[in-house]
Amino acid sequence: MARERDLLSTEIVNRGIESSGPNAGSLTFSVRVRRRLPDFLQSVNLKYVRLGYHYLINHAIYLATIPVLVLVFSAEVGSLSREELWRKLWEDARYDLATVLAFFGVLVFTLSVYFMSRPRSIYLVDFACYKPHDDLKVTKDQFIDMARRTGKFDEASLEFQKRILHSSGIGDETYIPKSIMAQENCATMKEGRAEASMVMFGALDELFEKTRIRPKDVGVLVVNCSIFNPTPSLSAMIINHYKMRGNILSYNLGGMGCSAGIIAMDLARDMLQANPNSYAVVVSTEMVGYNWYSGKDRSMLIPNCFFRMGCSAILMSNRRRDYTRSKYRLEHIVRTHKGADDRSFRCIYQEEDEEKHKGLKVSIDLVEIGGEALKANITTLGPLVLPFSEQLLFFATLAWGYLFGNNRGHPYIPDYKLAFEHFCVHAASKTVLDELQRNLELSDENVEASRMALHRFGNTSSSSIWYELAYLEAKEKVRRGDRVWQLSFGSGFKCNSVVWKAMRRVKKPARNPWLDCLDRYPFQA
Repeated sequence: MARERDLLSTEIVNRGIESSGPNAGSLTFSVRVRRRLPDFLQSVNLKYVRLGYHYLINHAIYLATIPVLVLVFSAEVGSLSREELWRKLWEDARYDLATVLAFFGVLVFTLSVYFMSRPRSIYLVDFACYKPHDDLKVTKDQFIDMARRTGKFDEASLEFQKRILHSSGIGDETYIPKSIMAQENCATMKEGRAEASMVMFGALDELFEKTRIRPKDVGVLVVNCSIFNPTPSLSAMIINHYKMRGNILSYNLGGMGCSAGIIAMDLARDMLQANPNSYAVVVSTEMVGYNWYSGKDRSMLIPNCFFRMGCSAILMSNRRRDYTRSKYRLEHIVRTHKGADDRSFRCIYQEEDEEKHKGLKVSIDLVEIGGEALKANITTLGPLVLPFSEQLLFFATLAWGYLFGNNRGHPYIPDYKLAFEHFCVHAASKTVLDELQRNLELSDENVEASRMALHRFGNTSSSSIWYELAYLEAKEKVRRGDRVWQLSFGSGFKCNSVVWKAMRRVKKPARNPWLDCLDRYPFQA
C-alpha cells in the first residue's frame, strides 16, 4: 500500500466560477490524483548494468591493447642506445631479410584489416524542421471552439479536453490541419496524403536547400510515421516527388510510435556502415488528422489534446569529405523494448471504441510503464557515456548493496549532467517532463528546450527531439565538443537514446522554425 502511495501525486486545480447549481457564482476547486514516474534511479536492474558494460568492453578492448603493446615495445627498445638500436636493425636487415619482410607484411596486413573492419564515422550534416503556415495556427480556446462547431463532441468531452489543454504545457501557437475541424470525416486517405505531402516535402525542400545536395545523391531513405501508412508508401511518395535514383535503398517504418525517429536513425546508420561513400535521409513525422478521434472515451481523447503537426528531415553521411561541414558525429544509439510485457504492450493501443470510432487509447499506467523503460535505457547507456569517476562510485555502491544487502542504502545516483551538455527529451507532456526532471535531477536549463518545444509546437511525435535541437541552435548554445542526448519513448513500449557530439560551434541558422519567436523564449509560465 505504501509503494502504491509513492507512485501517486496530488494537485489542486482551480475549476473557475461555478455557472449553475447550488454553488453558482462561487469559486470551486478540485483535487486531481495522478500517477507519477517511479524513482527509477533508486532501483537498478543489474541485467542492464551488465549490458551497458558489455557494450563498453566490446568497443574499448581494442584501445586497451594498444597501450600494452606500446609499453612492451618501449621496454624492449628503451634498454638500447641509439647506436646499438641502429646496428641491431641493420644487422637483422642484412642477415635476416626474410624475417624483416615478414614482420612488415604482418604489420601492414593487421593495419589494413583494422581500418577496413572498424565502423565508419557517421556524421549529421544538417537537419530541417517543418514550420506550417500561420493559417493553421490555433490557440487553446480556438481549439475548443472549433471542436464544438464540428458537432462531433458532447459538452462533457469538450470540458474534459479543455481541462487537459490548460494543464498540458502547450501554448497558443501550435498547428493543426484544417481537415480535423470539418464536420465530415477527416480520416481519409486523401486528407492523409495531403497532410503528408505538406509536412514532408516542406521539411525536405529546406534540407536540400541547406545542404546543397541533389535528391539523386541520396543513397538511403528511411521514413517513419506511426499511424498513416498508405500504399504506395510515404517513402515512395518522396521518391516519386523528387525523382530519386532507381537503386536507392528505401524503408518505411510504421506503427512504432514517438520513438521511431531514433529507430529510423539506427537503421540509417546500419545502412551507411554497409554502403560506403553514401548519404542517408531520415524523415520523421506523424499525421495528426488521420488519427483524429471524435468519440467520447476520455482515454482516447487525450492524444487529440497533445499531438500537433510537425516533421523533421535529417541528412546523415559516412563520407570523410563531409567531416569539415557536418554539425555532429554520431556517438551512441541505445534502444530498449518492453513489448514482451503485456501491460507495456497495451499501454498505448490503437483500437475502436464502443461506437466504432478509431483512436489511440492511453493507459493510466503509461507514466509508470515509461519510467521502467527509461530506467532500463539509461542504465544501459550509463557505462558508455558517464565519466570514470561517476562509474566508479556507481559500481562501488551497487556492488556494496548486492554483497551486503540493499538495506545499507540506495545505489549512488549518477550525475548525467556530467556526461552531456544538452538534453533533448521527447516533449510528450508537462507531467512527463516534470517527472523526468525530478528523477534525473536536471536543472530548469537542462529541460528548457523540451518545455519550449512543447509550448510552441506541441507534441510533434518522433520529430519533437529535432525541434528541441533546433531551439538550442537558434539560441547558439551548441559549441564544439558538446554532447547532445536525445531521448524518446513511445508505444510498444519503447525507450531509445541517441548521443551526438558537436563537431563545431553551431551559429544561428538562416532557416530555423524558432527565428520569428525566439525573443519570446524561454517562456515563463
